[in-house]
Formats: sequence, C-alpha cells, structure tokens
Amino acid sequence: MGDDVEQFQPAPPADVRAVIADRAVASLFQPIVELDSGRVVAYEALARGPEGPLRAPDALFAAARAEGCLTELDQACRAAALRGAVRAGLLAPLTVFVNVEPDALDEAPLEALFDRAGRVPGDLRVVLEITERALAARPAELLRTVARVRELGWAIALDDVGAESLSLAFMPLLRPDVVKLDLRLVQQRPGPAVAEIMNAVNAYAESTGALLLAEGIEDGHHLTMARALGATLGQGWLFGRPAPGAVPGHPVAALRLPAAPPAGPPGELVSPFACLPAEVPVREAPKALLIELSKQLERQAMRLGETCVVAAAFQEARHVTPATRLRYRDLVERVGFVAAIGEDLTAEPLPGLRGATLSAGDPVRGEWDIVVLSPHFSAALLARDLGDDGPDMDRRFAYALTYRRDTVVRAAQALLSRVAPRTEDPAPAAPAAGSTATGAAARLLSGGATGDPGEALLQRALAAVGTGVTVVDLRLPDQPLVYVNPAFEQLAGYPAAEVLGRNCRFLQSPDTDPAAVARIRAAIADGAEVREVLLNVRADGSTWWNECHLTPVADATGTVVQYIGIQADVTDRVTVERALVTEQDRCRSYAARLAELDTGPGAQTSTDSPGARRA
Repeated sequence: MGDDVEQFQPAPPADVRAVIADRAVASLFQPIVELDSGRVVAYEALARGPEGPLRAPDALFAAARAEGCLTELDQACRAAALRGAVRAGLLAPLTVFVNVEPDALDEAPLEALFDRAGRVPGDLRVVLEITERALAARPAELLRTVARVRELGWAIALDDVGAESLSLAFMPLLRPDVVKLDLRLVQQRPGPAVAEIMNAVNAYAESTGALLLAEGIEDGHHLTMARALGATLGQGWLFGRPAPGAVPGHPVAALRLPAAPPAGPPGELVSPFACLPAEVPVREAPKALLIELSKQLERQAMRLGETCVVAAAFQEARHVTPATRLRYRDLVERVGFVAAIGEDLTAEPLPGLRGATLSAGDPVRGEWDIVVLSPHFSAALLARDLGDDGPDMDRRFAYALTYRRDTVVRAAQALLSRVAPRTEDPAPAAPAAGSTATGAAARLLSGGATGDPGEALLQRALAAVGTGVTVVDLRLPDQPLVYVNPAFEQLAGYPAAEVLGRNCRFLQSPDTDPAAVARIRAAIADGAEVREVLLNVRADGSTWWNECHLTPVADATGTVVQYIGIQADVTDRVTVERALVTEQDRCRSYAARLAELDTGPGAQTSTDSPGARRA
C-alpha cells in the first residue's frame, strides 16, 4: 500500500516554466553573525527548486536562461524569499538578505523587481544583494534600481567582492551598506591580490561606515582570517548551514547599518557639470589645455589599472579622433571599465568601450567631461562649451578640475546613467584559435601551406626554443597575437588560449616606460625592426623585464603584415645594472662629500688628514 501511495504522488515539475507557475521555488536561510559576539543579526535567502534535476540553483537558473524566462524565475525566487522569511518569523530585529540575478536586469522592467515590496510586513528588514556584473552589463538600469531600493527603505550589499577587480572599482558608485568578501579571501593563502582587495575595501569601509561580511567561514582558521581582513560579520558552515528557518538557540541582535547616503536627483536628469558645488572655482580655458588635462587623467587611470572606472563625454562623435581612439583602446585594455558618450556615438564605439548617443535636448551634449574613479583616487575634469567660433583648438570652455570624491562620484553616476546596455557578451579572446593561429604562424615562417612537411618540424623547433617567440598579425583588428610558443607562456604566466587574439599591451605594467612603448609603436608604424627592454606583468601580478626584439615580415608586395617577436627575461641583468648604477651614484656622492670636507671651512691641515695623504 505504501508503494501505491508513493506511485500516485504527483511528480515534481521538471520544466522550469512549470516550477515558476506552480510556485515550486522555495528558500533556505543561512545565518549571518556578528564575529565578536556570535549573535545572529541576519539570514541570507538561498533559492532551491523542487526535488529533482532542478533542485540546485545553478541548474534552475541555467534552465531558465535556456528557456528565456530568467526574469520570471528571478522574480519568483525573490517572492519566495520574502514569503519564506515572514513564514519563518525572520522579522525585526533580524534582517533578510535577498539576491537579484544580474542577467535579469537585461529584461526585467524596474518595477518587476519590487512587485511584492509593498505587500511585505513593515518589520521585515531587507538587504538586496547585487554584483558588479550587473553594473558592467547595464549601468543605467542598475543605478536606477539602487535608487528605487533605497526609496523602499531597503539596504544594498555588494556580493562576491574580490572575485573580480571590477567590484572594487564600482564600490564608490553603488555605495553599498554591506561589502561581502568572496569566500576565497578567507579560504586561500594570502597574496598580493588579497592585499590589493583589502586596501580598497578597508578604505571604503573607513570612509563610509559600511560593514564587511566574510563568506565561506567553515572552521577556526577561516574565522581568524576573516577577523584579520577586517570583517565584523561572518557567514558559513561554522555558524550554520542553510535551513528552512532560524537556527534554534542562537541569540539575535539588530544589524546596525550605516546611514543611507543622501538621495540626489535622478542621474539621467543631471549633467556632470551641474554636479559641481557652488564653492568649486570655475575657470576658462581653450580646448588645447583641456586636451592635455584629459590626457593626464587618462594616464593616471592607466596607472590605477583594473580597479578604476573611466567615464567621458565627447560632445560629438567627430571629436573622437584616430589619436583618441588609440588612447581609449589602451584604456580599455588596462582599466576595469571605460565608457564614452556623445552625439552619434554607438553603444560600443570600440571593442570593449561602452558608449551611447545623446538625445537632442541632453545638456551633456554641450559638455566635455572625463571622470576617473578608483578606491584610492578620484578626479574629474568637468567643462561646458562657451560656444566660440573660430579655430577649434582656441574654442573656450568653462571648466573645473576637482578631486572631491562626492562630486566625482555624482559626475560618474550622471555619465553612467546614460550608457547603453550591453547587447551581448564580448567574444572570448580567441578561445579556440590556438591551432588556427599556430598554423598561420607556421605558414608565415616556413613559407609553406598547411600540411607542408616542414611545418611540423618548425612547430617542434619553436616549441623547443628556450626564449619566447610570438607572432603579431597587423592585418587583423587591434593587431593581435596569432602565435605564442610554450616558452612565452612560461615567461608571461598565461596559457596560449588566454593571449591569442589579444593585443600584447595587456602585458604592460602601470610602471612600463611610456617612452619605450612609443618607440615600439613608431617603429611598427614605419615597418622597422626594433629592440626595447620593457617592464611586463605576469598573470600572477609579478613583474619581469622583457627584452623584446621585433622583426617585420612583409608579403609578396613588400607590405609589412606581421611582426615576429623574440622575448627574453632579463630581470637579473636589469637588477644588477640598476644596483651598479646605484652604487656608482653612492660613490660619486661620497667623493663629492669628501671633497667638500677637504676644501670647506675648517679643513684639516695635518699630515694625518685624508686630503694631505692624497697630496
């Protein structure tokens, strides 16, 4: 009889649309505790599907993406979290953390995220978790979402901070109340990347009062590391696994969030120049000066690297000259997020550069703006066209150069609120091009066609060479690498699949000599051979000195179409040379000092003096 009952029980829905329609999504809740007191202050709602193949959230959301109903599932999960929290009694003083799926913002109207917000009890305190992926994909939509969240009285948490450098760049823009440290920070051995993350996170927390929450705490060692990182809140199996309700027997307390940032006018109605406070001095300058000031800010952004956001307004697309395109191509390669807007600019003016055109009545059309924002630096050049006629370089602008962080943040938000959504994910950097690129390089170097008996021999020879060998194709967009040998992979610390299809500028460090880079570019432009020693950075963040010898290869018409690069690690040599120079400088300094003592007032005259002995 028991078997018969089991046989006639309804089967769990196997289709994701049926899961949504049947309200078969449920939530489990994992405790979040104060590390010092051990008291539970919040619970994170974690979505689960019905028993079966869609039980795990990864499988559930993958199915929703495939079926085109990600928005509906995201909404259903959030509704289930709020219902489950009320049912489990997770009300004040407790707080409930709920998630928004970043990809759902691609389709969901803003109000769909909060369709149940007005129906929850007033004593249900909510923190909405978002990730930097959402801002990278649809910055304008997410900034409006954050504003709406705060109107509801909810707080914001930035999730998985440290998993990507971009999360550090976006912290000042989102102004999260809680920063959730990625579990790898507490579970893996500390290194330079952890130090960079903690520098940025602790600086942000100190300036805003935001709380740091460490995820993935499973044992005492993880707990010790979480405290060392500056976390005051913790989450993980050490404190409790996900369950349908509250953890029994644990004392509770209120989550003390920082004061909400002051609400400003909607970003889309504000121009960056209008963000300037009255006390900031506004000057006048010709366009020629603004160009140089803009270049200086761009250079600063290049030094800041992946934790930096750059946003600019160019008035009109015609002002994006070939030289400007080259500079912004470099910025895209080295900086975390770069956006440029202007009349007639497209959603992606360059590969990886986010953009948008400006409507006829948008006040930004009359502005020249560039904003640079990172965890430890903020600056903005905000200018308004005075409408001069005459030579272009003599056109005057009213402008201000400000380093006030609150002003820079507002100006960045104003620009990003106009950026068009990303229509598709950027193509991977030649993920499967290894064999194609190797064959192309082999044909180039051997002069033979595919299948030529010499090709296999050449490839074996290149693989055996102890110095790095690379081939760059000038005929392809952005002059990418099309071949690298195993020695180069070891030198750079990257597998071939991650470098093929990319311009080799990604190897440059913020401290790489720009004059050396300029000489290489000039030589390539002339089709000439060039040798330079450059400071490069490996995949693990360590630096090395690369003696790079580039040789042009021409086709049958005499046109240079490729460059062959020979790369050698000369770090030891450069270190010795620099030490020698330092020692020579020190010796010269000592000699000069001794000369001063010999000839200065009160110089010794006895035969025992050093000067007398030298005489």
